[in-house]
Amino acid sequence: MTAPLRCARIEDSIDALIDRVGKNIVMAMPLGIGKPNAWINALYRRAKADPTLKLKIFTALSLDRPRGKSALEQRFLGPFVERVFGNYPDMDYSIDVKRNALPPNVEICEFFLKTGEYLGNANAQSNYVYSNYTHAVRDALAQGVNVFAQAIAVEDTPDGPRYSMSCNTDLTIDALEQANRDGVQHMHLIGVVNRELPFMPNDALLPEEDISILVDDPASTHTIFAPPNMKVDDQDYGIALYSSSTVKDGGTLQIGIGSLGDGIAHALILRDRDNGTYRAMLKALGGPLHAGHNYQEAFTEGLYGCSEMFVNGFMELIDAGIIRREVFDNVALQTLLNAGKVGLIPDEAMLEALLEARAIGSPLSRADFDFLHHFGILHADVRLEDGALLRGAERLPATPADPAVRKEIAARMLGERLTHGRLMHGGFFIGPTHFYDRLRTMPRELLAKINMTRISFINQVMGQEQLAATHRRDARFINTTMMVTLLGAAVSDGLDTGNLVSGVGGQYNFVAMGHTLPGALSILMLRSWRIGKDGKPTSNIVWNYGHVTIPRHLRDVYITEYGIADVRGQSDADVIKRLLAITDSRFQDELLARAKANGKIAQDYQIPPEQRQNLPEVLSQRLAEFHQRGLLPDFPFGTDLDATELTLAKALMKLKAQQKSPLSLVGSLIRGLSATPKPELLARMGLDQPKDLKEKLMRALVAGNL
Repeated sequence: MTAPLRCARIEDSIDALIDRVGKNIVMAMPLGIGKPNAWINALYRRAKADPTLKLKIFTALSLDRPRGKSALEQRFLGPFVERVFGNYPDMDYSIDVKRNALPPNVEICEFFLKTGEYLGNANAQSNYVYSNYTHAVRDALAQGVNVFAQAIAVEDTPDGPRYSMSCNTDLTIDALEQANRDGVQHMHLIGVVNRELPFMPNDALLPEEDISILVDDPASTHTIFAPPNMKVDDQDYGIALYSSSTVKDGGTLQIGIGSLGDGIAHALILRDRDNGTYRAMLKALGGPLHAGHNYQEAFTEGLYGCSEMFVNGFMELIDAGIIRREVFDNVALQTLLNAGKVGLIPDEAMLEALLEARAIGSPLSRADFDFLHHFGILHADVRLEDGALLRGAERLPATPADPAVRKEIAARMLGERLTHGRLMHGGFFIGPTHFYDRLRTMPRELLAKINMTRISFINQVMGQEQLAATHRRDARFINTTMMVTLLGAAVSDGLDTGNLVSGVGGQYNFVAMGHTLPGALSILMLRSWRIGKDGKPTSNIVWNYGHVTIPRHLRDVYITEYGIADVRGQSDADVIKRLLAITDSRFQDELLARAKANGKIAQDYQIPPEQRQNLPEVLSQRLAEFHQRGLLPDFPFGTDLDATELTLAKALMKLKAQQKSPLSLVGSLIRGLSATPKPELLARMGLDQPKDLKEKLMRALVAGNL
């Protein structure tokens, strides 16, 4: 074992790195909040000051503090960002990419972009690496990566500090193992301590010998990036309620971040705690449900979470007791659990079942004993010596096939409950401030059931087919897409110009698993319509599009706010019918005409009358009662915005929408000239005492929307 070089100053660690690697640094970093911001900023400054130092960075999802585009947005965001994001440091390279100001000796390659942030940015678009999440490590190593930089958490113990990869185990575990397996020489892992990161156990633990340079500088500790919860509107709730009805009790769940993820979690909690109301909501919505997978009952077995992104919605489901189905890393044991032949409490029947399944032999081998000991079937105090089981003064033959002996083992040697069960596997996490606080304060026995691990384990089944099938039974891989073609292809990450909006990430893998695992579904959610650049509504279900993320041969389940389209294994004509059934009615006729013109559906087909009411105002009417009863709150899990900011946010959203309609904007201005909103609202925007004509106009526009 080689101890890492310990540096108490960031600058000293960079000196040491250059001494070891030289001036050609090809560095990879995790996505999201796993980046060591202060450390990478220092290295980037070195590169800007020294043209002979070549720096190439391979990463994804570089996050900077929110910035308003307009003067009003900046006034609104300023105090909020200071309060929530604290001393979170922006990444200098990311700012320079946005300004097209990178020095010629620095190259930034990302495989997943912050959504919409880099549209039209030539540098970011031309250096984008189109990789599946599971291929990112392979592609990084192919580019000659010699440095991997990672933010790490620390836990001080009587035996010294322990280190954890915390929020980002996703790529690091695979990078270390692949580098060792492929004989990659001199790949240096830089571990940079951020004492704000929650300390995660299990696979996230990082042995010191894996770290080349360990940096623990007070400057490297900073506030964690914490995106606030987004408002869940009627479109989101419609989609979420339909999605929640596909989730089978005792199954597996994958969801993402944002308003749709929060909406699904809230809907599942409603389904469990207020089942009658939940069923009434689905009935009121009235859209098509999934004929083969329609589940509206409360949860008795609970769910298991397996998701590349561990988000706040999962935390809420854990705390609500819905994510509670534990899985174990042993195919035989998990198979018996799934079949109901054993439970979580070790007993004589469990020993008999394990023998019948040939999971253990008799007499017990050392491997058998280690298996029983690891999973808590045998008590932690039990030892195996000379063919006998020993616990204190007790001694029994290690021959559980003998009924009399097995009965004695059950009475004297078994543990109280199975151990090393996991109710959640995640590859990385990100969430609002209270999500991080919950991780920091969670009881250790519950935290131990959350395993942050490698993305290759979560996002695919290759190499672990049997274990994945037993863990991920009845899996629902629920993701979002931007557009769907009427023949079933999905557009999730890019435009037909070649510009990337975000990235494929793990979506392709989840769709593939939905088709591979027994009982699984790939579910892609989308809002049926949006406001286009011209200020007019436009459909997100289109006839065709010049870029697709998921090809039509992998079509499965699509969900909009108007219902569920089960298109797996259907003919093109039936796919068209089912997607038209969940299309906004303002666009149904045009799409149907395109399908008929191209010979993909019968000329006499007519959309049924009950599917002709897919309109936003009808959706709002159907959900109005539940809004009035407080059952569909804007922020089901709270928000970092205070009451004043929530009011202002609504006004600014209205104002933003009006910018596409000059007449609406003039109307707001006229209303605002005579409006008298609460003084604290204008004071929060710094517009209570406007100093010049520009501020007077801004005051009137804000007041006109309050």
